[in-house]
Amino acid sequence: MLWFHIVFLSLIQGVTEFLPISSSAHLLLPSKLLDWPDQGLAFDVAVHVGSLVAVSWYFRKDIIRLVMAWFDAITTSTSSKDSQLAWWVIIATIPAVLVGLVFNDFIEENFRSINVIAYTTIIFGILLWCADAFFTNKKKEYDLTLPNVVWIGIAQAVALIPGTSRSGVTMTVTRALGVSREASARFSFLLSIPLILAAGSYKFLELLSLNVEIEWGIIASGVFLSFISAYACIYFFLKWLNTIGFTPFLFYRLFLGVALLCISYLNV
Repeated sequence: MLWFHIVFLSLIQGVTEFLPISSSAHLLLPSKLLDWPDQGLAFDVAVHVGSLVAVSWYFRKDIIRLVMAWFDAITTSTSSKDSQLAWWVIIATIPAVLVGLVFNDFIEENFRSINVIAYTTIIFGILLWCADAFFTNKKKEYDLTLPNVVWIGIAQAVALIPGTSRSGVTMTVTRALGVSREASARFSFLLSIPLILAAGSYKFLELLSLNVEIEWGIIASGVFLSFISAYACIYFFLKWLNTIGFTPFLFYRLFLGVALLCISYLNV
């Protein structure tokens, strides 16, 4: 990988991990369209670590509060809104983890194509806009119920298909359940923490089994750059979301999806 590749892919991972436009698709496309070398497993781990550190640092106060409330609920059987929200984060993470463990190889072999990314980019972009435009906007993340959380968890599992967007599909479902834009985004970002941790741990164990030489300069650059771009993305997304809504992301996904379909059919 050239330094240009490292900088570009690190920044793209950090931004697209939390915007509703699919990080997996944007990391996959340069190798598909521009014939760039595959970034490799070590680099994937690095940029995910950067994104994880960014979202964890941004929500550090929330995380501490939720973890403490969860332990209080476990040890003293005293439930609270925070302990319930912590349980919701755990429960919503389970489907994606299970599906990832069982079907990871199948997804890698059958769904990492330009056509799949194009169609999922378009379809789930439209669904996100519909959920934002036609459903109520009153609930907070604390108002979610267990059935709500199960549906959100299933949506996260579907997002393992490239182009779907984990953040996009979880915001789609929470908006369809009547949760406000900002609360939907906050809950989606909180959900990303255990899932990125699980995916990063899985990739790290896989990396250890390969016994390959690691270029630590590239790794450090990937962590740092993805951290910076991810933190900035979270900050500005939450700041501007109520003003801009999800319509700009619909237009972007439609443009990207149609462009990919054109490229795919022209290359046939």
